[in-house]
Amino acid sequence: MATGAHPQKVVIHGAGGAIGAAVTEEFARRGAELFLAGRHAEAVDATAGRVRALTSAPVHVAEVDASDEAAVTAHTEAVVAAAGSLDVMLNAAGIPLVQGVPLLEISLDDVLAPAASWLRTQFLTTRAAARQMTSQGSGTILTLSASPARMSIAGVGGFAAACAAVEALTRTFAAEVGPSGVRVVCLRPQRILDTLGDTPDLPMPVDEFAQFLESLTSSKSLPTLADVAQMAVFLAEGGARAMNGAIVNLTCGMSPD
Repeated sequence: MATGAHPQKVVIHGAGGAIGAAVTEEFARRGAELFLAGRHAEAVDATAGRVRALTSAPVHVAEVDASDEAAVTAHTEAVVAAAGSLDVMLNAAGIPLVQGVPLLEISLDDVLAPAASWLRTQFLTTRAAARQMTSQGSGTILTLSASPARMSIAGVGGFAAACAAVEALTRTFAAEVGPSGVRVVCLRPQRILDTLGDTPDLPMPVDEFAQFLESLTSSKSLPTLADVAQMAVFLAEGGARAMNGAIVNLTCGMSPD
């Protein structure tokens, strides 16, 4: 992916996770220069190893805790110093999460942890990227939410509130940095099919959990990692220039707005 002869410079936090890795691979196919970051160097290195087979563009790796303000700021400044610009930033870092426990029984700490953690990492990474992008007058920042942001559904603990908070933060950032030519857009997928694994979020067998999730959507299906990755690249390529402060709905109709 390039703008003219300029390969886009892309920072991905949480690059060792499922969503981060999938988005990394999609950007690699477009020829972007990639700056991959995450708390666990081994996981990020594994992603980098896979994508280097897909691109001749440089792939850089850094161990960065997205909840560490100084580390995030230093990494972002180092990227711009090395690359000369920053075109895209996605934060796909994971958060602590307790689900399947009724609100009447869950602890206060377990309710607050998702929102506190997600707001912290999304704010720090977005602010660091936005400071650089507003100076250059362009850039796309992608935040990450999930379907509970707009659903009334039991058993998700503090996760729904965390999702809604990230979406509100996205709109506020978009309003503040939009006049400088920077767009901030949130990706909101339903639970992703490829990531269900062997341990469902709710106390039921994994096949029943998948069927339950599918039953909540209008298409009776779940989004895939490829769906999320392709949308991330589309948003950053310029075809979605008119979108700012938007929540991109990838829930297969679970939350229809």
